[in-house]
Amino acid sequence: MSWHDWNETAFERARERGCPVLVFLRASWCRWCRELRETVLDDSEVAAVIHDRFVAIEVDKDRRPDIDTRYRFGGWPTLAVLDAGGEVIANWNYLEKSDLLAHLRQVAHGRPGERLPETPRKAPSAEPHGPVLGRKRAALDEDLIDSVHATLLETADPVHGGWGARHKFPHPEALHFLMVRWTQTGDPDTLNCVLRTLRHMQAGEIYDRVEGGFYRYATQPDWSVPHHEKMLSSNAKRLLAYVEAYQALGDESFRATAEGILSWMFETLADETTGAFANSQDADSTYAHLATREARAQHGAPAVDPTIFTNYNADTVIALLKASVVLDREDLRERAETTLTFLMENMWDPKVGAYHYWDGTYNLPGMLTDQASVLRALVEFMHYAGDNRWLPEAMRLAELTIEHLSAPDGSFFDTRFDPRARGGLRERDSSILENAGTAEALIRLGHMTCEPALIDRGQAALEAFLDDYRRFGHHVAGYGRAVNLLVHPPVHVI
Repeated sequence: MSWHDWNETAFERARERGCPVLVFLRASWCRWCRELRETVLDDSEVAAVIHDRFVAIEVDKDRRPDIDTRYRFGGWPTLAVLDAGGEVIANWNYLEKSDLLAHLRQVAHGRPGERLPETPRKAPSAEPHGPVLGRKRAALDEDLIDSVHATLLETADPVHGGWGARHKFPHPEALHFLMVRWTQTGDPDTLNCVLRTLRHMQAGEIYDRVEGGFYRYATQPDWSVPHHEKMLSSNAKRLLAYVEAYQALGDESFRATAEGILSWMFETLADETTGAFANSQDADSTYAHLATREARAQHGAPAVDPTIFTNYNADTVIALLKASVVLDREDLRERAETTLTFLMENMWDPKVGAYHYWDGTYNLPGMLTDQASVLRALVEFMHYAGDNRWLPEAMRLAELTIEHLSAPDGSFFDTRFDPRARGGLRERDSSILENAGTAEALIRLGHMTCEPALIDRGQAALEAFLDDYRRFGHHVAGYGRAVNLLVHPPVHVI
């Protein structure tokens, strides 16, 4: 069966045929996505129904985060039935063959008066929703920082560290924020929260003690029973957390864990042709439970998604720069420079900004996540390397971001305006996490260049969420970190 990309041709075909669109939203590293494809969607009977009654579209959630944000239903895989205008008719997650066939036939017939298995469309949002902690007008000041700080301490697991009642994700942004606050306050509870999380995480099953690196998340509070995919993005941020903890505290186990992450990243994801890093390594629980490298080599390593994502590689550059200084490894600074050079030579256009991903060519320009990550990586490189070669590009990137992504309330939209957009893509989203990253990048660049207008623009983006930030609970650490930078400006050394 033929699957289309998300494009005008696919929707035009749906209009011509007078049939709905079936979107299969998946992740390259997702085990359940592969199983749904291999055991259900590729089944001859299911494939025949889809072919006869739908136009089928397949979307990789990492390559199209804009579509993922607006059409994801709970998690991956998502199956969404849309009309020819891109509006949701029905959506589901993993379904067995018999259930999916029943749902598909019911939707395709569109029986009037009969309840379809659909979920009402919700407003687009890129963030998970934490507990609502009250709503009152705040200001970008020390009280707000203290509020975020208190929320993180109150919601942390007091036994095993980390955050989350059902599943355990590391939330490295929370660790980074708490480390900063500990250096400012000396609060022992804050330090204990960080230490408890880092130590239990590296001792838990979520850490691969054979090849290094962390699996994506754990399904138990004690960091056990993990999902075994490994991601560049989350490992880069965890690398930064362990490097910072080693720098501040001198705990050799933190250095060893950081070195383990680096070992896995370079052995498995490093792309020597481009100098950048691939996206992820698939989950394989049998492979993960083999206790030696020899046994794993005999079994065969899980597949790697070779796609190079700009935002994830920019985050990796930042982590490598920090690690190069703290671990006294010049090779890491050189690799950070090589990776950033690839991004600036291949994924940067002074007319549209940064592109999102590379699969042999550049794709999807102008998304906020890439503009913010690259801008911060450029600023960090100038700090660490003492090299201002990309300062004009950094200033141009800030200008493009402000020009094309600014929202009326002072925040930034996640995508550029597209008059051809359909369905959920017509509504541009303002993500608190992406806005926090953008604000931090603008504030850092503004201080570096003595351009107060950039600092003011970052402040405006943060102010847009003053009435809203509490509802994100412990997920708001990145926002707190950006406000902390605004309230506590960096020291200028001339």
